[in-house]
Amino acid sequence: MRDELISREIRLAARPVGEPVPADFELAQTRVPQPGEGQIVVRNTWMSVDPYMREWMNEDVSYARPYELGAPLLGSAVGEVVASRAETVPVGSVVTHFLGWREYAVLDAAEATVVDTSVAPAEAYLGPLGTTGLTAYATLTRVSPVQQGDVVWISAAAGAVGSIAGQIARKLGAAKVIGSAGGPDKAKRLVTEFGFDEGLDYRAAPIAAQLAEAAPDGIDVYLDNVGGDHLHAAIAALRDNGRIGMVGAISGYNATEPVPGPDNLFRLAARNATLRGMLINFHFDLFPEWIERGSAWIADGSLRYEQTVEEGIERAPAALLGVLSGANTGKMLVRLG
Repeated sequence: MRDELISREIRLAARPVGEPVPADFELAQTRVPQPGEGQIVVRNTWMSVDPYMREWMNEDVSYARPYELGAPLLGSAVGEVVASRAETVPVGSVVTHFLGWREYAVLDAAEATVVDTSVAPAEAYLGPLGTTGLTAYATLTRVSPVQQGDVVWISAAAGAVGSIAGQIARKLGAAKVIGSAGGPDKAKRLVTEFGFDEGLDYRAAPIAAQLAEAAPDGIDVYLDNVGGDHLHAAIAALRDNGRIGMVGAISGYNATEPVPGPDNLFRLAARNATLRGMLINFHFDLFPEWIERGSAWIADGSLRYEQTVEEGIERAPAALLGVLSGANTGKMLVRLG
């Protein structure tokens, strides 16, 4: 790397109390160091913005190391290798890695994954072919597996995971796929664009009543992205041997007090049902299988995906605030450079 590079990055300036505000973030410039032996320099072209990032801004996040004050945030990104001291990842390779929220990243080559952009665009490896798609696939094949003839409900169904999950559920043999989202437009698009049988607008009426009408005989599988009243409604609607996969609980991410759990948990025992946590780190072994199946479905047009895009690193905080308020349809991305 002959010329010195300057990279802009977003740092955590303060830990939010409740809903994050722009002052919790700082845009900074830094010099890009020369790569060491076995390292690469990546010019990030796209970065992912996801709900879990709000949890990582807290000091007491339970399952990961929290973001550090004064340091750049972390998250998935994809970009082009512009300098390399690793034979396995030459200059010009397109790679994914976890040093997002910055325009240039220096990392060990072993921490990057080379992707095939002839199969799908680079940014697809942050959405349907990334951990987003893998989350949907692993939940519905391993954590809370869909069986032939099941009735499946997916919350936050217009989001990155939910919009993919509904289509996967259908491919796995679900007899009916119900999605819920915020607002009439999103609820309608679940049916017209993503193949759900019914789209529920949780803002229009209590979600439990809407679910009872959409699935009068109950549900077999619930993929939970929301928690709160949605999880309570799902437990109440479960049929015998029902399965719930706990992917996220976005309804409580900005809470300043402990969020109470559902008061009907023991109903799971009466239904011989399961409520199982889903953390993607335990399912990376499914990545090759998912890439093979997911890329084939994208290629034949049977798996649709959508992106909401913000332009420029300086818009990354706004993108995260948008995800937390439900402003996105499909995957929220920031295009860099």
